[in-house]
Amino acid sequence: MAVIVIGGHTRNIGKTSVVAALIAAMPDKCWTAIKITQFGHGICSANGEPCDCETADHTIAVSEERNPTSGTDSGRYLAAGAARSLWVRTRQGQLAEAMPRIRAEIARSENVLIESNSILRFLQPDLYATVLNPEVADFKTSSLRYLDRADALLLPSTDLRHPHWQNVSLKLIEGIPRFQISPPAYFSPEFASLVAQKLHKVGK
Repeated sequence: MAVIVIGGHTRNIGKTSVVAALIAAMPDKCWTAIKITQFGHGICSANGEPCDCETADHTIAVSEERNPTSGTDSGRYLAAGAARSLWVRTRQGQLAEAMPRIRAEIARSENVLIESNSILRFLQPDLYATVLNPEVADFKTSSLRYLDRADALLLPSTDLRHPHWQNVSLKLIEGIPRFQISPPAYFSPEFASLVAQKLHKVGK
């Protein structure tokens, strides 16, 4: 069993598309895909807009997606071929409360894909890749915190000479392999090969 984490420095840069593309490329791996959303004050961290992510008990909620045509990110995972798809919602800074349920889901799964940065505070995945777009200035604190832990960088272009980011040292990512992803597919055969190699190694 392998755990793959896909993060990214901001919203709307293709993270969910990367996850869906990996699932579609390796549907035989029986993926459990997990989307983690943190909310605060009625604002969703996924898109920065007013939302209904906030749970009834104001703590956490874990729901299993069953409709591949729902149009949600978790629905896209199913449509791509995931065996199971979960949406985890927590308040900002309270992901720890959801970890017992997340760990239980991981334990019962064959392979796991998690879309999140903050999960890295609580587990060491077999592979962590981060989606970066040098043209988008916003850079999440959670992404910057774990940037140097990335095993792979996923970018629309492998040229990182003039990113729009502020106060982000490129020394953090020196030597990390780069893979080009482009809309609408957001798929890199080379990155998929890296993931497949990791799955094979972990499965031995």
